[in-house]
Amino acid sequence: MHEAADPPLAPAGGGAIVNASSGAGVKGFKGQAAHGAAKHGAIGLTRSTALDYAASGIRVNAVCPGVMDTEMIRRFDESTPGGRHALIADEPIGRLGTPDEIAAAVLWLGSDAASFATGHALVVDGGQNV
Repeated sequence: MHEAADPPLAPAGGGAIVNASSGAGVKGFKGQAAHGAAKHGAIGLTRSTALDYAASGIRVNAVCPGVMDTEMIRRFDESTPGGRHALIADEPIGRLGTPDEIAAAVLWLGSDAASFATGHALVVDGGQNV
């Protein structure tokens, strides 16, 4: 990639970009074609830009959350009796994830501890995609 197209991180000597995808970016789900296409696209963007910016010291990764215990899931449970229980029953780890667990993954990808990771789609989903 041409130097003029490098993001503002390049003059600083590099850095990290963490894109948001989801478990649907690495696995297909019935009835979710548009969502899956967008999330697969985010991973493709991540991998291509990781290669484009690697020589500039910029790492590009993605985080791919599974089902998280959020307000959206609480609303789903209210409108779908037993919905939360069914989601938990489908989790190999036996519970839903938390926003703090996703934040920790993002912080790690952005930290020096992940300095050799680029172009990676880090799935944080309690084992859904194993």
